[in-house]
Amino acid sequence: MIYDYVIVGAGIAGSSVSYFLHEKEQNKNILILDRHSNCAKGASGAAGAFLSPLLGKPNKLKNLVNKSLIFSTKLYQDIAPSFIIKSGVERIPKNVEDEKKFLSYMEFNDFEYEMKDKGAFFPIGSKVNSFEICQVLSKKSNKKYNYEVKHIQYVDNTWIINDEIKTKKLILTTGADVSLLEEYYYNIRGVWGQRIDVKTSTKVTHNYHKECSISVSENSIDKEGLYTSTIGATHHRFDCNSESYLDCLKKENILDCANFEYTKEVYNNDTQKLLKLASEILDLKDLHVSDIKVGARASSVDFFPMVGKLINAHETISKFPYIINGTHVQKERYACYENLYVLNGVSGRGFVLSPYLASQLVDFIVDEKELEDEITVHRLFTRWVRTKKAKEIVSKEGYLK
Repeated sequence: MIYDYVIVGAGIAGSSVSYFLHEKEQNKNILILDRHSNCAKGASGAAGAFLSPLLGKPNKLKNLVNKSLIFSTKLYQDIAPSFIIKSGVERIPKNVEDEKKFLSYMEFNDFEYEMKDKGAFFPIGSKVNSFEICQVLSKKSNKKYNYEVKHIQYVDNTWIINDEIKTKKLILTTGADVSLLEEYYYNIRGVWGQRIDVKTSTKVTHNYHKECSISVSENSIDKEGLYTSTIGATHHRFDCNSESYLDCLKKENILDCANFEYTKEVYNNDTQKLLKLASEILDLKDLHVSDIKVGARASSVDFFPMVGKLINAHETISKFPYIINGTHVQKERYACYENLYVLNGVSGRGFVLSPYLASQLVDFIVDEKELEDEITVHRLFTRWVRTKKAKEIVSKEGYLK
């Protein structure tokens, strides 16, 4: 059997792509592959899954995030109303200096807000249940979990995965792991972070965001009269070798990793840090930690997402050798991998960005609608190919032979 589409990665990005493919291509065979035991077991499962506006003066990233926020909030309400808690978010400046910037941004807000003693309250803010949302989005696709994609190859207009699974079109939503294709410009920085679920007798009425985020209490209360809230997240970038890095991405429990900088000590310190930061926002009574999750968010070098086709650097440079010296080549002439697409680099705003980006990607694949320049991978290749590092790689690996 040859699948019409195979999606590698069952986090919020892959699940969102699955949803919109089924909306457009109702009679197609779609398969999702993931190395973990279920959907949302990597960075998506460790995410706080907060939906909150981006503040600041007008710029392209802010426009993208806030446009995505409107789109994604509506989608979640339409398809999974029981898994979104729309209670608003109170944004609080970190310190006196930050408060000056914060107040200067108010005139540029894209959403309704109300000033409070500590900051500003935005009614559009909400939180979703990450696992359940990914389940709903991906429910119509075939799935193969606990499946490690070790290699891919393109033969006779077909992508072959591990010499056994075949598909007409392949979509990579692999987050912090971009090892399936060695393209140096396709540069992802894994930002490791922890979120904690806590039990408290304090009912949190809405979300808060300062140096950390605290979620609204879940509706249910346990037999001890305690509510569940989420506190997140920490941020770590580790300079480690690729073998250790990839090994840890394969583990559902970060503490199962050996020779990695996210040690038990870092793990415990992060928990205490989040509890301290949360205490500076709210006095949470009878507080104890009920669960801890860690994952690596995938961030691009310019903080914009990566959507669309991947450029084949070797073929493009061989075809246009003068491009490495700064000569302009129209992006439409770049050599791309056939029938291969990506959605990546959504960083800490995966649950805000992914549904909107997935809808754009599916329109691009199915209807050939053009993608917005700032989200395509082309921008990264164009910048990289003119760097000193690119020239060294071209020389070393014989791109021009």
